[in-house]
Amino acid sequence: MSDENKSNLPALSKQVTELVLAGSLGHAEQAFAEAADQFGDLAVVEVLSNIPPQVTALHMAGFDGGKMSLATLLVPPKAWADSLAFFAATWQDDLIEDDPERIAESLFAHVHGVVFSTDDEERRSELLQAASATDHGATIFAILFSMAPKEILEVAGEIISKGPYLTGQTSSDNDVVPLAIALAQASEDGWDRALFELFPEFRHSADLADAEFSDDPDEEPTFLQRSTKELLYRLRKQVPSTRSAKAGSRRSVGTGIFS
Repeated sequence: MSDENKSNLPALSKQVTELVLAGSLGHAEQAFAEAADQFGDLAVVEVLSNIPPQVTALHMAGFDGGKMSLATLLVPPKAWADSLAFFAATWQDDLIEDDPERIAESLFAHVHGVVFSTDDEERRSELLQAASATDHGATIFAILFSMAPKEILEVAGEIISKGPYLTGQTSSDNDVVPLAIALAQASEDGWDRALFELFPEFRHSADLADAEFSDDPDEEPTFLQRSTKELLYRLRKQVPSTRSAKAGSRRSVGTGIFS
């Protein structure tokens, strides 16, 4: 990018930030589009790298992971990972209490939309690695996986038994399965962290991976599993206003699942 183009970035960053904070997401997206037309996609990438992550979160959440957003297509992996820390900032207690699945589904639409907005395997891997390298990222993946715990344990069983020859076949075609497999292939540590967050007693054991789930949603699981609601509250406590978002020290068994 030329020096002349770079000189325009502070003004564009200020413009986008003010528009997003004012709730004018459509106008912010238009500003991105005009910048891309005039200066190229790198201008949008640079702006997304430099505006506050909470602004990126507000902007991208408004598009629910839809491909119509340039931010969805161009957000740098680290900028996206940082922005995820702020998604829980506006959640209300009554919504978490009364309809946690609705929040989880919206969060899934965003994460899935960003990760699978590209066919570039390298970018997809970088997005997943960056997002799962933080405590809040591990919690977000655990929230998504909590919507299909049986399928997630089936994937875990596949990984234990087949390693790099994983097929991803489960008893369900739930949309969370491709995301889980993509995460496991992109980051062994990120996959482990998400599993430990959802299943605090998880071990890389075929016995646990083969655990049976009842079809009765009101029946207690046979081993410790955090609920979607509990994980949503955990994520909200990780918003940087009360806790800094950074890579944590969760356990990793380091089993070399894809080595």
